[in-house]
Parts: sequence; structure tokens; C-alpha cells
Amino acid sequence: MRRDFLIKKITFLLFLVSFISVAQHHDNEHAKHSTSHTEETEASLGEEIKEFINHHLLDSHDFGLFSYEDEHGKEVHVGSPLPVILYDAESGLNVFSSSKFHHGETVAENNGSFFKLYHGKIYKTDAAGTITYDDHHHATNTKPIDFSITKNVSFIFLVALFMFLVFTGMAKNYKTSALPKGFGRLLEPLILYVRDEIAIPNIGKKHYRKYMSYLLTVFFFIWIVNLLGLTPVGINVTNNIAVTLSLALITYLLTTFTANKNYWGHIFWMPGVPTPMKILLIPIELLGTIIKPFSLMIRLYANITAGHIVLMSIIGMMFIFKNWIGSPLSFGLAFALSLLELLVAALQAYIFTMLSALYFGSAVEEHDDH
Repeated sequence: MRRDFLIKKITFLLFLVSFISVAQHHDNEHAKHSTSHTEETEASLGEEIKEFINHHLLDSHDFGLFSYEDEHGKEVHVGSPLPVILYDAESGLNVFSSSKFHHGETVAENNGSFFKLYHGKIYKTDAAGTITYDDHHHATNTKPIDFSITKNVSFIFLVALFMFLVFTGMAKNYKTSALPKGFGRLLEPLILYVRDEIAIPNIGKKHYRKYMSYLLTVFFFIWIVNLLGLTPVGINVTNNIAVTLSLALITYLLTTFTANKNYWGHIFWMPGVPTPMKILLIPIELLGTIIKPFSLMIRLYANITAGHIVLMSIIGMMFIFKNWIGSPLSFGLAFALSLLELLVAALQAYIFTMLSALYFGSAVEEHDDH
């Protein structure tokens, strides 16, 4: 009986959503003048949604929450500027606020030099903001070296500060009590899971301790930034391939510089293999040491990026298919995919940590050659 009641409630809610959608579609039909005008409107809406998805995935020099048009038709952006740090050979170091760009609408002047924000990148220009192009329509203006604190960088700092405060507090609690307090009670099972199910089985009890700090850091960092990417704020840190490259590079450097002689011996002169085969295997094994961190980088970047593109596309379909079945169906798919993305956020953190531990284990494994 209770299940039937829930089904009736869900059906009634879907009917209400469908009714509202149909009514809205009916009003929009009256507002349109012709079929050609409707097609142009839908085409422009599709392009606008595509542009919004691309903008959502990119990093930016300011932190924007949302924008709206005021009574005079002027677009108003709500957010906060971020510091821009540029180095140019002619003008030297330039530090100013990104508010000077006015979201790319104006030219920023600093120390007698002019800079323009164009497609997310900063170019040196003149007072008029002139951008020159080559035959392939690529900007040819000089690009200064950009050390700016972008949106992704600022949230990396915030997540790092949050993790530092939380884990420092947990460490202090353990000095006075055997049980953690507050937020530490939620994190302790996860820490024990990383230790008992990831680090020890893959690295071994003898060597796992020296890698635990990195494994815990990378696990919680990836998980937290992935969860932030699912919020309306839309901070997609792991959607930036430079971030995933840095994480994979750290794993590669730790594996390389902490490896023992057995690890290098199995790469350059594999025991138990005929000598001609050993010579053929050397470049393959060396290439394998590079392919492993490369796969870490691509896997994390591609999964997070693909998830955001699909989710944003399905949400955009709600504004295109304005009928009794399209909007509720798109909403249901978006809701189900959002729940799936919560799982993917934790799963990608787990996979990156597990594979890193596996590489560390192969680097410190002690072989008995026969």
C-alpha cells in the first residue's frame, strides 16, 4: 500500500511538471510569429547552450557566480575579481586586478602597457585593444608569461588550506584522545580504508608508511575538488589537464626516485630472459614507466570532463524540448546522472590512489631472482 501511494505521488508530480511544461510551451507558441523564426530561436538557443558548456569547462581570471541584465539591458556580473600576475620582457612584472578587464570587455592598462583578455588568454595590445591574426585566424599578439591566480588556482589553495586545518586538528585530537572529534569521526574510516585496503595490500607493510601522506593527500584532494565541480559554483579543477598532469607527474617522480635496484634491474636487464630479448625489452619497459603516469593523467581528465559535458547537455535539453515529455524526461536523466557523478567523484579519487599505490609497490618490491 505504501509503495502504491508513493507511485501515485510521483505520477502526480510528473503530471504537474508536464502540465506546467505544456502551458509554457503553449504560451511560447503564441509569442512566436513564424516557423522560420522558431527554428532560428532554437538554433540560437542550442549555440548559446554549447557556448555556456564550453565556458563552464574553462578556467577564468575572475570568480563569477552568475550574471543578469538590469533594467537598461546591461549585463551585470556577480562575483569577485582575482589577481592578475604577468611578466613581460619589455614592461617587466605587472600585477593588477582582473576587474580591469571587465570580463573581457575592456583593455587593462598597467605601467604604461596594455593587455586584453581574449578567449580566456591575455595578450599584449595597444590602447584600442587591437588583436592581429594569422592565416588560420589565430591571434599573433605577444602573450606575456601568466602567473595569475585563476579560479582553479584559488580553489586549489582553498582546498589545500581546508585539508591542512582538518588533518592538523585530527592530529592534535589524537594526542589527547584515542578517538577523533567532530569532522574527524567521518574521516577516520576513510583514512583507515586507504591504509588497510589500498596502501598495505599494494605496497606492503614494510614500505607503505613513507607513501601514506601522499596517498591520503591525493585521495582527499581529488575527491573534494570533484565534489566542488558538481556544485552550482562549477569549479572544475580536475577538468584542467594541467592539474591532472601535475598529479601524475608527482606520482611518476615519487616512483622513480624511491625505486630500489630490483625495479631498475627488471627494466634494464630483466632476469630469466634471453639476452637478445633483454635488449628488445629495455625501450619497451622504459616507455612503460612513462605510459603509466600518462594513463593516470588522461583517465582522470577525460572522465571528469565527459561527465560534465553530458550532464550540462542533458540540462540544456530541458530548455530545448519544451513539451510534456521532453522536459520531465531531461530532468529525470539529469537527476540520475548527478547521482552517478557523485559516485564517479569518489571512484576517480579511489582509482588514482589505487594505481599510484600499485606503482609505488612495484618500485619497492623485493624480488627473489632464480
